[in-house]
Order: sequence, then structure tokens, then C-alpha cells
Amino acid sequence: MSSDTINENKIYEPRILSGRRVLLSSYQTITDENVVAFVKSVENQHNINAAEIDYLYQYYKGIQPIIYRDKPVRPEIKNIVIENRANEIVSFKTGYLMGEPVSYVARTDDDKIVKNVEKLNSFVFNEDKSSLDKELADWMHIAGVGYRICLPDKSYVDDSSTAVDESPFELTVLDPRNTAVVRRNDLTHSVLAGLIIVPAVDNAEKITYVYTDDKMYTIVGSQIKKIDKNATGMVPIVEYPANTARIGAFEIVLPLLDAINNVDSNRLDSVEQVVQSLLLFHNVDISNDGYDQMREQGAIKFRDLDATLKAEIKYITADISQTETQVLTDHLYDTILTICGMPNRNGGSSTSDTGSAVIMRDGWSAAEARAKDTELMFKRAEKQTIKLMLTICDAVSRLDLKLSDIDVRFTRRNYENIQGKAQVLTQMLNCESIPPRLAFEQSNMFVDVENAYQQYLEYRDYRESKKQEEVLNGDQTDNRGDSVSDGTSDSKDPSEG
Repeated sequence: MSSDTINENKIYEPRILSGRRVLLSSYQTITDENVVAFVKSVENQHNINAAEIDYLYQYYKGIQPIIYRDKPVRPEIKNIVIENRANEIVSFKTGYLMGEPVSYVARTDDDKIVKNVEKLNSFVFNEDKSSLDKELADWMHIAGVGYRICLPDKSYVDDSSTAVDESPFELTVLDPRNTAVVRRNDLTHSVLAGLIIVPAVDNAEKITYVYTDDKMYTIVGSQIKKIDKNATGMVPIVEYPANTARIGAFEIVLPLLDAINNVDSNRLDSVEQVVQSLLLFHNVDISNDGYDQMREQGAIKFRDLDATLKAEIKYITADISQTETQVLTDHLYDTILTICGMPNRNGGSSTSDTGSAVIMRDGWSAAEARAKDTELMFKRAEKQTIKLMLTICDAVSRLDLKLSDIDVRFTRRNYENIQGKAQVLTQMLNCESIPPRLAFEQSNMFVDVENAYQQYLEYRDYRESKKQEEVLNGDQTDNRGDSVSDGTSDSKDPSEG
């Protein structure tokens, strides 16, 4: 299915969707003999998901049902207004979740592990993973699910003088309309295979790539054309569901979004119909020429033909109340924000408002709660990606790391209430009953707690050494009458790098 081609003859009627289906299969293993039959068995399930995802993607881009509205009464006045709130919802959700890059941090203070995690971060930086995460989050919020593939980079050489690519793996975000992860229909729902479907274009046949733990099949039409070895030892396609139901960010409010478009279009129709109101000739007989002359001169002369019948000419108008309509529109929009967990635009003020009060009142707490919910789903899938990256790195770069050594951190809103966090950290550090490391963890002030704590220890040692030097120099000055220090010191301030 093309990402941008739209069938103009297709009517995008309003839909009520309820999330994507989990693709399950009764196959326990994929072999050369049954791989084609396996693909056919899950194709229908995938096509349903793909059609719904395409509908949501077109809706996100602005191809919405209001475009095809039918107006049988005075069809010449038919305005189409699209308030693309779906785009607004996805943009906010992605920006709020991925506003800062996702980082990997060491879960221990072992120097070797810390250095290896830094090396892994340099690999993902070279792959521009932060922008790929943003693209992945867009699909998650649009379609309810996103897909990423991690494969070895054949151009990588573990030698800085000859390396063509500075990362041993390649990361790519896949179009969920052409991608599927199939799971076993058992208690564990473990991953059985990953599919990438290249649709047929012009006279070319459809190509399906099937990844299993040990092989990669290239199927053209219904024939296996090529079988390659899968060097990763696991399915390299990772599925990122936005939530357990795999519902997109604006999918649950589609009827409300359609209602806003309908109300706005009808409001503009009402204004235009007032301007172009029909004239009522009551007990007045006028020819076509007379009507044209009236429109040209701007006036008409007539008299009552019968004393019992009053003649009149007036406009037929039926204007809607713009104030009441605005109340309805505001209600629909506020309901959408509440359901989607987005902050409102009330902008209320109070002399007693604090930062926390504003956050609670304007819905930022709800936005944070939804983002944390998505974080948990993202981290679970991200661990599978990390497994793939570590497997590839161990094979070509000898990166001695385990999954348990790495933690995934989101840097979102790290400076929220920074003054309060700093006060908590200072008070806990001044309390002799609380270990300094625990103070750093509980203050929630730093993304990489371990790195911040190590810098704190280095700076504390530096400050203590400087104090000892000052005391020693002061004693020498008192004994000799002048200072023996020239103001230089071999110690270096760690804060200066």
C-alpha cells in the first residue's frame, strides 16, 4: 500500500476503530516447506490492520470524512472546514514523549560497564537514533503500533582507520502498513516471525520478506526466491505497541473530531447563506427582467393589488446562534483533551497559583501520566532492540555488556520544579543519616544518577583538597610572615572537564 497515493473514488466514511489486532499463528516453527502457507494464513489479519492504519494515517494528514460531506439543500453553498486536531494530538504526544533523546545509562558504578555503555551510546548516536525514535513515536501515536528493524552493518570495520560506518548495526523504522510481527498462539505469545511486505507496483509481483530466528526468506508472489541466514539469532523486527489495546492517540475520539469538523463547516455555511439569503416575494408578481432590473438599480416599486392582501418583499433567513455553537465547539474540544490526556488552554490565573497548582489545573499532570504509561510500553520493546544491538556488537566489536547492565532513561521534563528538587537534594545531603547516593536517587533531579553521583564525589574530593591546601598555606604564612604559595595548584577542578 502506497504511503501517499489516495484513491479519489474511495469514500472515507466516519469509522469507529478499536485498536490493532495481535497477529497469532498456530504454527510453532517456520520451515522451508511451510513458510509460504504460513504467510497466507496471516495475510488477512495483516490486511485488516493495514487498512485501518492507512485510514488513521490519511486522517492524520488531513484526509478526513468531512471532505466528502453531502449537502442536498442548497448544494452550491457547501464549505469544508478541517480542524486537524488529530495532527495536533500526535505532534504534542510525540514532542512531549521524545522532546529529548532517549539515553542508555549504566545500572552499576563499574567503570568498565560505564565505559561500554558510553560506547553503545556513541553507536546509537552515529545511527541518529533520536530522530528515528521520533519517527517511531509518530507511528505509535497514529497507528497504535510501530516497528523497528536492527540488522548488522556490513560496511562496519572495528578499526577507526578503515571504518566506513561508525556503528556495527543499522536501525530503520518500518511502515506499519507493510510490517507485521506474528506471535505463537500459546500462553507466552512469543515472537514467531517478522514480515515486511513490499506491495505490487505496476506489473511487479508482491515481495514478502520473512524473518525467523535463524533465516530470512524472500518470497516473490507465492514462490521462495532466496533463503539467507539470519546472523542475529532472533527476529530483527521489534514491535512497539503504544498500549495493550494498540489504540492510536486520537483513535478513541474520532467521532468527536468529525463532529468538530461538521459544526465548523455548518457554521461557515450559515454565514454564507445569510449573505446569500433568498428573497421572498409575497403577493408581488415580478418578471425575470424586472428582477434583474431590481438587482441592478437596488430598488423596486410595487403596490398592493388588493386591499385585503398585503404585498411584501423580504429575505428568508435562518441564522444559527454563533455563541451557542461556540459553546458546543469548546465542549467538544475540551472533551477531546480530557480523553486524550492533553493540557488545556484555559490560561486561568490566580494570585495563589503555584507551579504545581498550574500543572494540576491545566492538565499537565494527566499528560505526564499518559507519557509515563507510554514509556513503560516503549521500554519493554526497547529492551528487545538492545538485545539485538548487543548481539551484533558482541560479534564484531566485542562490547562486553549484558541487558541487565543497561537502563533506558527518558530525559523529558527534567527541569520541572527544579528549585524544589535542588532543595530536596541539598537538605538530604546535609543530613548525616541519609547516604549521599540515596539523596541523588530520590531527588529526581538528574537523568543519569550514577554519572551525577560520581561527579559529585570527584568534586567533593577536589573541594576538600583545596581546603586542606588553604589551611596548610595559612599555617605557613603565620609561621614565616609571608606566603610560600604562588597561587598555582596541580589539582584541577572536575567541573571544568
